[in-house]
Amino acid sequence: MLEQLQTQRDRMNEVRGGIAKQVIGQENVVEQVLYCILAGGHALLEGVPGLGKTLLVRTMADVMEMKYSRIQFTPDLMPADIVGTEILREEPGEGMKFVFQQGPIHGNLVLADEINRATPKTQSALLEAMQEAAVTVGGQTRKLPKPFFVLATQNPLELEGTYPLPEAQLDRFLLKIQVPFPTRDELQQIVQLTTGAAQGALQALISGEEIIEVQDSVRELLITPELVGQVVELIFRSQPDQDGASEEVRRYVRYGAGPRAAQAIVKVAKARAFLHGRLNVSGEDIREVAVPALRHRIGLNYEAAADQYSVEQLILHLLKSVGL
Repeated sequence: MLEQLQTQRDRMNEVRGGIAKQVIGQENVVEQVLYCILAGGHALLEGVPGLGKTLLVRTMADVMEMKYSRIQFTPDLMPADIVGTEILREEPGEGMKFVFQQGPIHGNLVLADEINRATPKTQSALLEAMQEAAVTVGGQTRKLPKPFFVLATQNPLELEGTYPLPEAQLDRFLLKIQVPFPTRDELQQIVQLTTGAAQGALQALISGEEIIEVQDSVRELLITPELVGQVVELIFRSQPDQDGASEEVRRYVRYGAGPRAAQAIVKVAKARAFLHGRLNVSGEDIREVAVPALRHRIGLNYEAAADQYSVEQLILHLLKSVGL
C-alpha cells in the first residue's frame, strides 16, 4: 500500500513538473487544481483576462492523456451547443433518421472558458453533467466518459458583459481558485518564454485510467471522526439561522454553505494530504482548503459590502470558532 502510494505520488509530481514547463509561477493555483483532479471534482478559476487561466487548463490537458474539449461561452451560446442535440440525417440503408450529435461536454477534461459570459439558462446546461456525469437529451440519458472534469474560467463580475453564476452551479465546483497577478520576476520569465523560439509540444505523463486509480487511493486516506465533526460544525456555524451562529454570521451572512461544502472540504483535504505524503488528514489540511472550498458557497449581504467585510474574513472567523 505504502509503495503504491509513493509510486502514484511520484507520477503526480511528474505531472506537476510538466505543467511548470509551460506555466510560470502560479504554484498555488496549480496545486489547487490538482486537488480537484485527485478529488474527482470541478474547479472554477477566477481572474482578470490575460493571467494564463486558459493556458493552465490546456497544459493540464497536454500532460494528461485524456479527451480534451473546449467550450467558449458567449452570450449567444445555447444549451444544445454544449450537451448535443438530435439531427435528421440519412443513414446508409436506413433512410432519414434522427441521430444524436454529441456536444463538446462529451470529453474527459472540459474547459468551460469564460463561463460567466453566457446567460444563466445556458450555464445551467452544465448542472446535470457536473453532478451526475451524464446528460439528458430527447428523454434519453447518456453517461459521460470517465474521468470527467470541468475546469471553468471566469472573469470578475465587475467586468462588462458578465453574468453571475447561479448558486446551484457554484455549489457544484469543489474549489473556487483565485488566480493572482504574477510577480515581476514571473512576468519577466513569461515574456521571455512567450516571445522566444517556439516551444516543443508537451508529452502526456499520465493516463485517464491512472488518474482514476490515484483517485481511489486518495479516497482511502484516513480522517478522524473528530476532524469530520469540526468540518460539520464549521458548516452549521456558517448558517445565520442555526444554533451556534456568531454575531458576525447573523449580521453579515445572507446564506451559508450546504452539505456539498462539507463533502468538498473532506475530499480536497484528502487530496492535499496525499500530495504532501501523508496517510491521514490533518487540521492543517482542513485550514488550507477551507477558503477556496467555501468562498463561493457563502453569500454575504449588503451590510457586509458597506463595511468592506469579505467572505475570506468570515471563513477565517469560522475556522477559529471551531478550533481549526
